[in-house]
Amino acid sequence: MSTSLWIKKPLSIFNANQQDAGNGIVIKNGVIIELVASNHEPTQPIDAIFDASQHVLLPGLINTHHHLYQTLTRAFPDSLNKRLFPWLQALYPVWAKLQPDMLHAATELGLSELLLSGCTTVADHHYLFPQALTEAIDIQVSAAKLIGNRVMLTRGSMSLGQDDGGLPPQSTVQSDAEILDDCQRVITQFHQQGEGAMVQLALAPCSPFSVTTDLMKETAKLARANGVRLHTHLAETEDENNFCLSTFGLRPVDYLESVGWLSSDVWLAHGIHFNDQEIKRLGDAKVGVAHCPSSNMILASGICRTKELEAAGVHVGLAVDGSASNDGSNMIQEVRQALMINRLRYQADQVTHLDALFWATKGSAQVLGRDDIGELAVGKQADIALFNLDELRFSGSHDPLAALILCGAHKADYVMVAGHWKVKLGQLIDSDIDEIQARHREAASNLIL
Repeated sequence: MSTSLWIKKPLSIFNANQQDAGNGIVIKNGVIIELVASNHEPTQPIDAIFDASQHVLLPGLINTHHHLYQTLTRAFPDSLNKRLFPWLQALYPVWAKLQPDMLHAATELGLSELLLSGCTTVADHHYLFPQALTEAIDIQVSAAKLIGNRVMLTRGSMSLGQDDGGLPPQSTVQSDAEILDDCQRVITQFHQQGEGAMVQLALAPCSPFSVTTDLMKETAKLARANGVRLHTHLAETEDENNFCLSTFGLRPVDYLESVGWLSSDVWLAHGIHFNDQEIKRLGDAKVGVAHCPSSNMILASGICRTKELEAAGVHVGLAVDGSASNDGSNMIQEVRQALMINRLRYQADQVTHLDALFWATKGSAQVLGRDDIGELAVGKQADIALFNLDELRFSGSHDPLAALILCGAHKADYVMVAGHWKVKLGQLIDSDIDEIQARHREAASNLIL
């Protein structure tokens, strides 16, 4: 917006820094141009005012790891009550049948669900490229532009099929050459550099048990030649650790180092089963970790050692993970889940709702290598989420910011991305959610025929 907008006098505010913005923020041209301190007025002319006196104001939430296609297989009977490897083996044959229209519908619906929960930036890890879906990233770019979130689309890959000792079916894997050629293509075609980027690309071999060692090494070289980041799953379960030991003779972090991935341009999904020495090495390298509480609970994978990772220098962000292992795409609910699961590892005074909110905002921005989003500060992008407390679940609460998390907020009232309203009064303003849901339900039904 070219006019200046004052988000005035929020009921409460979390800005992911120590600056005083008690009387709100001023936005112009898609950027925050002023923090208005408590009991102060803006220092420059204001064209419009949004009365936030009934709203809690947050930076737009940032989801650092997702699989949007998995919205099509939530609560899938054959995958219920299974550990990670059997869960994957039950679902891979279904996912292998994905068609372009199905991926488009899944991406639209997942991004909509996230946006309605206050999530303005989404990192998606798409690693399924069967013959019918070789242009998956193109499809996701198209869907993201319709919904309006910022996206970090990771061009995933699987090259180690069942015939070669991997988990995925052969129909879902590609050759190293096919993968690397398409990685270069999508970076060239879609990746945006610099502040305010709406679409960015990263390269993301799926996991140590689904790609070759050579592909890990070559992907790192290609990413660095193009100035993009690297992402993969790592140390999600003890089964994965055992796989790495039996296959490579290395624990996951040793394997990561052996392929040139122990670096600050890398972020890892889950990162649960690290020992003390591995945490120190990850911190020294400034690697990022996407903490996925709900997924870790559903698959009984374990609890990420968030506080030790942070203390070592690892950037910790938050993620909902795939909608088949969550089974939702709700970022504000994930903040509560992060607080609760961490209370099983740490004492109540060691991890607070402010920690969980930081992971979902500035921590997540650090994980994705961005310093233009994730906090409310002058010069940052105008990505914000506003929540009201007018539901029964909040009645009787006294600290509005704590209530947002402890009482279980599940939807945003207003959401802005790059200075443009995307959600008003809890509704998408640029998309028909009923139409999106109808197409998505049809796609989900067709996928399992």
